[in-house]
Amino acid sequence: MDEQDVVRKARLFMTGLDLSNIRESLAPYLVKANARVREEELGPGESGTVAEIKGKLVITVNSNEPLERQRFTICHELGHKVLGLDSNHQHVPPWGHVKRDIAEVLCDVFAAELLMPHEQFSAACRDSEPSLKTMLSLMDAFKTSFPATGSRFARLTNAPCAFVNMQGGVVRYAAMSTPLRKLGARIALKTPIPVRSLASRLRQSKTSEFQDAEVPQDEWFENWPTGLDLIELSRHHDGSDTTLSLLCFEEEDAPRMEVDRFGRRVQEDTGLDELTGFLSWEKKK
Repeated sequence: MDEQDVVRKARLFMTGLDLSNIRESLAPYLVKANARVREEELGPGESGTVAEIKGKLVITVNSNEPLERQRFTICHELGHKVLGLDSNHQHVPPWGHVKRDIAEVLCDVFAAELLMPHEQFSAACRDSEPSLKTMLSLMDAFKTSFPATGSRFARLTNAPCAFVNMQGGVVRYAAMSTPLRKLGARIALKTPIPVRSLASRLRQSKTSEFQDAEVPQDEWFENWPTGLDLIELSRHHDGSDTTLSLLCFEEEDAPRMEVDRFGRRVQEDTGLDELTGFLSWEKKK
């Protein structure tokens, strides 16, 4: 099972449900899955537990965590049931990608589909500029965290955009929009945070509030033309050493280059070399 399989199964699960009030209540999902939720004070780092009692799925969420985290936990646990994947929870930062079991990552994908339904979220971000104001507005509307919202926004926006998750000073995960993938963009994973990036500055200063800045595009993308800038919106969580960045630029600021159907950059054909009067090969004796 891969992410595309999970997306298909999530949307099949949502088919026929009234999602008009899903931003406020997850009841339609709970009813369909024959589940209920209870709140309880759990230990630090423990977001929730799940058990089947008398044929009903009981999801316990940590009452000490914020609402958006509780909602994510509920949908994540529903993912385990709908997808038929065993739980293997580990103490890692929310939306972490370090040493996580693949089943946990796939259930995160399932949760994102349920919390931010494709049609609703696409409509909300279609004409929105990639900015802190937009992110805060979407986070408030869908009751979701910055990692979940930023990753979803990067995948669905019509602008060249990427969302990058970094942990321990290393790039762990990157989600890209279709326009950016068509440009042949690539962000190297398992490499140190780019030195001139805003993410690097925030991590070094241990600053936790949102900040944005202009940075060179080639600082983030491999084998990229120089002289072009993008806007980087970042936030750092020092406790878990997690840094998150949303990278976006306007279509007119994109480099002019062509890629083939495999996403590989096509080298420009400059034609024959200019004649100089000198032979370009050695004369055979």
